[in-house]
Order: sequence, then C-alpha cells, then structure tokens
Amino acid sequence: MKPPFTRFLSSLLLLYFLAPQTAFSWKKDEFRNCNQTPFCKRARSHKPGVCSTVVRDLAVSDGDITAKLVPRNPPESDEDDPHKPLILTLSIYQDGILRVKIDEDRSLNPPKKRFEPPEVIVSEFDEKKLWLNRVLTETIDGDETPSSVVYLSDGYEAVLRHDPFEVYVREKSSNRRIVSLNSHQLFDFEQLRAKKEGDDWEERFRGHTDTRPFGPQSISFDVSFYGADFVSGIPEHATSVALNPTRGPGIDFSEPYRLFNLDVFEYLHESPFGLYGTIPLMISHGKSGKSSGFFWLNAAEMQIDVLGDGWDSDSGLSLPGESRIDTFWMSEAGIVDTFFFVGPGPKDVVSQYTSVTGKPAMPQLFATAYHQSRWNYRDEEDVEYVDSKFDELDIPYDVLWLDIEHTDGKKYFTWDPIFFPHPEEMQKKLAAKGRHMVTIIDPHIKRDESYKVHKEATEKGYYVKDASGKDYEGWCWPGSSSYLDLLNPEIRSWWSDRFSYENYVGSTPILYTWNDMNEPSVFNGPEITMPRDALHYEGVEHREVHNAYGLYFHMATSNGLLRREKGKDRPFVLSRAFFPGTQRYGSVWTGDNTADWDQLKVSVPMILTLGLSGMPFIGADVGGFFGNPEPELLVRWYQLGAYYPFFRAHAHQDTKRREPWLFGERNTELIKEALHVRYMLLPYFYTLFREANITGIPVWRPLWMEFPTDEATFKNDEGFMVGNSLLVQGIYSERAKHASVYLPGKESWFEFKSGTAYKGGKTHKLEASEEGIPAFQRAGTIIPRKDRYRRSSTQMVNDPYTLVIALNSSQAAEGELYVDDGKSYDFMQGAYIHRRFVFSNGQLTSLNVASSNNRKSRFSSECVIERIILLGYSPGPKSALVEPGNQKVEIELGPVRLPSRIKSSVVTIRKPNVRIADDWTVKIL
Repeated sequence: MKPPFTRFLSSLLLLYFLAPQTAFSWKKDEFRNCNQTPFCKRARSHKPGVCSTVVRDLAVSDGDITAKLVPRNPPESDEDDPHKPLILTLSIYQDGILRVKIDEDRSLNPPKKRFEPPEVIVSEFDEKKLWLNRVLTETIDGDETPSSVVYLSDGYEAVLRHDPFEVYVREKSSNRRIVSLNSHQLFDFEQLRAKKEGDDWEERFRGHTDTRPFGPQSISFDVSFYGADFVSGIPEHATSVALNPTRGPGIDFSEPYRLFNLDVFEYLHESPFGLYGTIPLMISHGKSGKSSGFFWLNAAEMQIDVLGDGWDSDSGLSLPGESRIDTFWMSEAGIVDTFFFVGPGPKDVVSQYTSVTGKPAMPQLFATAYHQSRWNYRDEEDVEYVDSKFDELDIPYDVLWLDIEHTDGKKYFTWDPIFFPHPEEMQKKLAAKGRHMVTIIDPHIKRDESYKVHKEATEKGYYVKDASGKDYEGWCWPGSSSYLDLLNPEIRSWWSDRFSYENYVGSTPILYTWNDMNEPSVFNGPEITMPRDALHYEGVEHREVHNAYGLYFHMATSNGLLRREKGKDRPFVLSRAFFPGTQRYGSVWTGDNTADWDQLKVSVPMILTLGLSGMPFIGADVGGFFGNPEPELLVRWYQLGAYYPFFRAHAHQDTKRREPWLFGERNTELIKEALHVRYMLLPYFYTLFREANITGIPVWRPLWMEFPTDEATFKNDEGFMVGNSLLVQGIYSERAKHASVYLPGKESWFEFKSGTAYKGGKTHKLEASEEGIPAFQRAGTIIPRKDRYRRSSTQMVNDPYTLVIALNSSQAAEGELYVDDGKSYDFMQGAYIHRRFVFSNGQLTSLNVASSNNRKSRFSSECVIERIILLGYSPGPKSALVEPGNQKVEIELGPVRLPSRIKSSVVTIRKPNVRIADDWTVKIL
C-alpha cells in the first residue's frame, strides 16, 4: 500500500494529466521541430555532393546482387573505431519491384543488430523474388567504372552505379529514369559504435533525457522522381494530396514532413506535422499519366523534405533535364530497406506496394455501414434510449460504440458494475435488430494489483522496460500505467487470448474492438509518448520500433477476435495509430479533429492520401471530435461522411449531445437522407472493398487516379472518386450558395439524384442545395443499389437490387457486383457471387466473373434485380425481353430514386426479377 503522501501526489498528477482533453489542444512547444531533433538538424545541413561512397566487391549470391559500400578515399583508420564497409543487397521481384537494402556488416560485430520491423512484409512477397543469374555492365555518363544493369520487368531495368554510388530504375527503350536514390550524393549512414570515455550522447527535451546508449545512428539520402509534376503520400498529415515543397528558393523556411506517431489534440490543417500514423510511401505523378513510387520500411522517426525547384542550383551536379521532383529522407535509426515501384499507372503503384505489405482485409458488411459513437454513452439505459430513438425515427444505423467510461475504473476487459451491470443482455438487444457494438481497448494497462491483466503481465515480465531495465511506468487515462511489449510474439499471443469469452466476461459474438491511444500515448512522456530509450523484446530500443507499436497492438487485437471466433468470422478493429501492414487488420480514422469547416475540408485529402498508401478503410469523425458544430456544419459533414469508406459520428465527452434528432425536424430529415444514401449504396461500397481486398486499389480515389492525364485534376482536393463510377464533392463553407465542380473526361456525367446530364471536361457552377452535396455518376458505368430502407444493413440482406446504368456516347456501360455472406472467410474458399454487367447494343448481360479455381465452397442468393434505370437513353421502347424465360417486362419513365422529392423522368425497366446469381440478358425491344 502506498504511503499517504505518495497517494496524495499521485492524485494531484492524475488530476493534472486527466484534465479535460481540451487542455491539451495544439501546443507547438510540446513537440520537437527539426532544429530540436539532432539527427534531422545534422542531415539537413548536408550539401549535395557530400557523399563520396563507391561500390566495391560486387557479387551475385542467392539470386541477389551483393556489394560493399566504402568511401572513395577512406579516412585514416582509428584503431579503436576503424571505418567499416556497409553491405548492399539488391533484389528483383515480380511486377517491377526493386528492393535495395543497406546495413552494417554483421560479420564485423557491430555493438548491436540494427532493427528491422518484423511481420510487415507478407510471406507471399518473398515468393515473388526473381533470382538473378547474371549482371550486365554499362559505362554511364563517362564514368571511369562500369555500372551494373539488371532486368527488372518488361520494359524496365535497374541500374547500380558504382562510382559514385547511385541506384535508379529506367525505361529500357529510352533510358529515361523513373526513380533514383543518391543522385545528389546526400547518402549518409551513421554507424553504431562503442561508447568511449568522454562521449556525451544524451539528448534533452523539455525536462526529459534520452540516454542514447548507442550514440548517433541516423540515415539520410535523396530520392528523385522523374517526369513528375507532384508527389503525394507519406501520411499522416493534415495537408493537401499533392505535397508542397518544404525547402528551396522562394520557399519560406518550413519544417520537413514529420513521420512520428503522436497523440496530437486538435491538430492543425495545412501542417507538415506528423499525426497518429506513419506510412513512408511516396507516389509521384506527371502529365504523361504515369506514376512511380518509393517505400522505405523503417519504424524509427522520419523527416522528409520535398525540395523546390532550384534547391540544388549551387551543387554543380548535372541530372537529366526533364521535369523532376527531388526529396530528402532522414531517419533516426534502423537500416535502409527500400522498394522502388515502376507503376506505370497510379493504380499499379498502389497494387505493387500492397503486394509487399499485404492486401487490405475484407471487412464485414455491417462495418461498411453507419457507426454511432460518443465519449461516452452513460449507461445501459442511455444505450437503449439511443437505439430505440433511431428506430422511432426510422434512421438506420449498425453499430453503437462505448468509450472508456464503460469500464470498471478504466480497466480494459471489464464493465462498470453500476452503469453496465448486464452487458450481455444489452448486446443481445442490439443483436436482435441486426446491430453490433464496439468497446474501446487501449494499450496502457492500469497498475492495480487487483487487476488480473496487470498482475499477470507483471508476473510474466510482459511490459516494456525503461532504460534501467525496470517495468516502464507512464501516465494515461487510468493514471499510473504500463505498456505491453507487443513486439514480442509471445506477448501478442497472450494479449489475443484476453479476448476470449472466458477472459472478456460480458462479451458476445457481436462485440468488436476499438484501439485508441496506441501511438503509444503517454501523458507525462516526452512529446506525449514513450521515451526513445525504453527497451523492447531482444533489446530493441523504442526509438527503433516506435512507429510500428500501434501496428503490433492492432495485429494482436485483430488476431484475438479471430481466435475468439475460431477463425470463422472476420474481425472488426479500428485503430488510431498505423504503419505499413495495418491494412491487413482493419480500419483507421483521422483522429481527434475539430468541429470547423476547415477540418471538414481537410478530411478529404487526408482520406485520399491514406487510400493511396494502401489504407482503403478510413474515415474522419463526423461532426468533429472537439467542439460543438452548428447544425449546418453537422448536416454537411453527414452528407460528406455518407461517402467516407469508414462512416462514424463521434464526439468528446465535453461536447453537447449530437444524435441526429437533436437539431430540429428539418435537420433530422437531412441527416436521415444522408444516411439513406449510404445504405442505398452499400452494395457498391462492398464491391469496392472486395476490389481493394484483391488489388489494393482504394475505395476513395483522387480524380487523377481515374483521369491520369488530366492536369486539371492534379491539385483538386475538393472532389474525389468513389470507385471508378461516382464523383463526389463536399460543401466546405458556411451558407454556400453555389459549388464549382470540375467534371473530368470527355464523356457526360449524370447528377446522382436527378439523372440530369452534364458535360465532362469542364467546371460547372451548381446551386448548393441543402438536401445534399454534388454527386455524379460517370457515363459508361453501372452502379448496384438497394433502395429499401431498413433498421440496419443486416436486415437488408435479402432485399432486391436496382441497377443504375449511365450510358456513354457509344450507348454502352459496365459495372460489377460482389456479394458474399458478409461475415465469414468462406469467400476465400469460393463462396461468393461476382457478376459483371455489360450494356451494349440495347442489351444488358450478366456475366459470371467469379474465379473457377479452387472453389471449395459455394454461396447462393435468391436476391433479384427489381429495377434497371437507364440514364442517357432516349425514351421510346415500351418493353424488354428477359432471357432465359422469354419473358416480356415493361419499360416506363420513372424517378431515379424512390421515394424522391426531385422531379426526374428516366427510362426504367420494371421488375425484370432476374437473380443476381444467374447468367441472363435483358434486351430492349
């Protein structure tokens, strides 16, 4: 038992750290900038041409090129610290992927092994390695030493330049460069060394001391993208999709883009400051329509500069003169483990990246519907009231969320015995309506000897250690807390077992999980996170693994739900922190945003950037987490959020309640209409999630992903594509009267609610209607819908479908529909329906595109198509013929949507009643 004074001091600290979160709103001085970060400051001081590294002792071994990197003119050796060569490994993989690794020579016994994040690269990728048998040589630009050239893929080669050291990918036919590393000779690799007497390696920031027992160990290098008009990626930042330059002539001094997972309250928009997650993937794109990508697998803090034109004008270096964007990458620790992606299209780059780190998980159907959350629903009576009120007003929703206050004293896997005494009964009431529940589980474990999870973790030695080797103790919501060392696979497995029904008493099959604060957030830690010299599994320092901590927590949680259901059902786990590979385990959101118009607007490029980075299941808190939105802002946020891949309303405990019925009858109707749009489009969204699951291509796409040569789309962050068929643009300002919407391409676009045609390739000034935001279906596409409104997506399963066909100038269109049981992994055994609908020459045909390989299971459905709507088809025909069956059905003029306040009259084929699972044709007579 703690002595009285200690208990008193603990109480004071708890009150300070657990004060309302608004006290932690953005405070610039809480966080380090580049000048306060020694590795960043050192690297940024380097000038082009400073590196004199050359390649020596090249060989082919185990299908890879290996070589040593040494200085051209080695310095005189210090007997205590001789200069050691670095080891380079170059590997080639299918689909045009080049991998370059650089590490210390482990045969020379460095003080420790540099860290490489495990379980990020999927095992299937290793199977795609192309074994090199021979290497060609070529003299480049008059070099004294020949360079090595290897086949990469059809039309592409990888070049390893020996002197000076440089790696790049080029087109074989033209020798045009695609992506290069160290073209500006900025490569620097600080090798580990033993500490000598008098060495002062400690770093200090705001009263915190980092002991840095292995000294400086940073890495930096330049990467250039050729034929590029802009670069994007490297989330998470609240900025535009096209990244703005951070250094160069005419650019005010700016911070680099920081990649360091942090708990940032009320973050600013248009800031290069790093937020909750990190994906070190950059994608370039140019007016040729081609894209390329570069990925650095490294879990330590990174800082990345995008360099403006003329930044290297004094270097004396000469690079190819075509349009080029140069970037500068810096990391505190780790190794060089980089991947070059040749594209050539933007979708190709994302597919190549996700072939390395894994394709996104296929979500359950309910998870793609609407989620209702706040911090916190007070008790079981409050939960029942909210649930019943949705039903009373015929507003659909699928998931109700409980934040930390549902627990017993902020101990996870528990329920407050007073406010939530009957959790199973509460969940069963939701399940009876086809609904689900999510509870929060964070990584900080309350240090309470009566808490079984803490007691067992302590006894087993499962916590992260401080620099002295003791269990690390920090402060978070429960007060004094410790953090599980989830880098250790044994501890991840133990954590997964906490989700069993035996261990998580009160949980049921409809209960899923939300991982928050997993950056990890430590209220009294440096920069509100864990000290960099804390120790993990096998002596890994926290500085080395920091950005991946949230991934391993997410991984263990997801596997826990998977284990709970004996591998049958797909888990749902939302995570705030993320890292490459997170897409395999669930969804993420953009964190603690604020109820203002700028945050509504910046949610679009944030979600688009995460999609480009392999994370398709992403959303922002509708209405803003902090603050109290005015009714107009809330309505506009619902109207935009209805198209978010992950659609959740959430709010801080200090905000006013904001359920959809609390803002007057008219606003309730407008929010209900936004929710109806989402539920109507669930078949389309689910089909897109399956596309992402197979290819990695995101649900939300920047306009240039679908129109890669249209320069007018390159800087457009207001409009976006949902799949390839739907263009949407939010209303981002208060009391807006009009919206200017650019519709790319040469074909027409059809307004989503009325079916009115608009020309492509121009900007249209549209009236800003309170009833919705601009949305258009692309000519040449077919969108599947479900038009009957139910309480939840689960209750829509057997409802009929509507197909909306938007005809192009050739009177043709096509689209797809994917359906499975919405829950299990049976789809991986072939239990699904996948149809392609093709309309041409006046006939709609349903084709089976489900793979016939290894189909060990089947999925059947009696669902039918009840309406076929034709946009851009001239009225006239009165009937259509359905085959097989030789059945005539009526054609009439009707609205685009039922019910509808909007007057529209479009050609509609009524009640063809063809099954979605069958082959059939519908021919207009």
